[in-house]
Amino acid sequence: MLLNRLTTVAENKEPLTYVDMPEPVPDDNEILIKVSACGVCHTELDEIEGRTPPPQLPVVPGHQIVDRIAACGDHASKFSIGDRVGVAWILYACGSCYLCTSGAENLCASFKATGRDAHGGYAELMTVDENFAYPIPGVFTDTQAAPLLCAGAIGYRSMQLSGIKDEQTLGLTGFGASAHLVLKMVHHKYPNARVFVFARSKQEREFARQLGAVWAGDTAIQPPEMLDAIIDTTPAWNPIVNALKCLKPGGRLIINAIRKEEGDKKALLDLDYAEHLWQEKEIKSVANVARTDVSEFLLLAADIPIKPEVQEFKLQDANRALVELKQRNIRGAKVLKIS
Repeated sequence: MLLNRLTTVAENKEPLTYVDMPEPVPDDNEILIKVSACGVCHTELDEIEGRTPPPQLPVVPGHQIVDRIAACGDHASKFSIGDRVGVAWILYACGSCYLCTSGAENLCASFKATGRDAHGGYAELMTVDENFAYPIPGVFTDTQAAPLLCAGAIGYRSMQLSGIKDEQTLGLTGFGASAHLVLKMVHHKYPNARVFVFARSKQEREFARQLGAVWAGDTAIQPPEMLDAIIDTTPAWNPIVNALKCLKPGGRLIINAIRKEEGDKKALLDLDYAEHLWQEKEIKSVANVARTDVSEFLLLAADIPIKPEVQEFKLQDANRALVELKQRNIRGAKVLKIS
């Protein structure tokens, strides 16, 4: 599926075009992979609608990819043909700057993203540097593994940045692919922590309760108690302002979004220092993922095991999956089943 031009998904119900393309050939350090499943992420909407536009068009989107290796470049030796691997959002980092050498390759100035800076997984075949592919634990099916590579890995990074500890309270604002995996992780790592969920959708709130949230309410509602940390996974600004009101003194808000939509940006005008930020509250953003996030999370997910709720779509139905995502018609994660 090819993105040819920037558009608005709310107005254009078919932003991607289904086309035949030449078969890619792996370079020396690359592997050629036959895609089996690719998760559908809100970041694809950000790409299509121009909030994080690809540097050039056309481009094949998709960055939660599970696949088998069909061929290896001349110098690629990490995997063998037939191995099952995953590809995530991080496609390249320089490896030599102070950020990369200090363990923050996700912040590298040369960072490149799968499905934005190069063709991704809304396709039957793709190539990737072997050092940016990950073995997939056998406990997962292809469609179960796909959301783990972004929704899971970025959720893992968000949980780590939140500083949540056992017996503390964590809020999740928005309850889609990433947040429902965070809830499962928290229950496993911190069995005495309590999770509160803020979601506009009645269906999302009910889903959160089914997975063990102690409370679920609308994003504009005050919870029954103040919270130690909140992870926001929404595309909007209003939930940010509302979440800050719900934090304890010294609480931390983690914003798990690559971009925010402009529609309700005026909500920031309601930000009041005394009510929202005083008493040493913190706001921290999540920027991309490092390879260690992906690797560590896959091991954790296999150990628990975390098996995400998924809705499968054919590759030809990618546009329908994106429209549903835009409309917040979500239960778990959406996955394209490709081959």
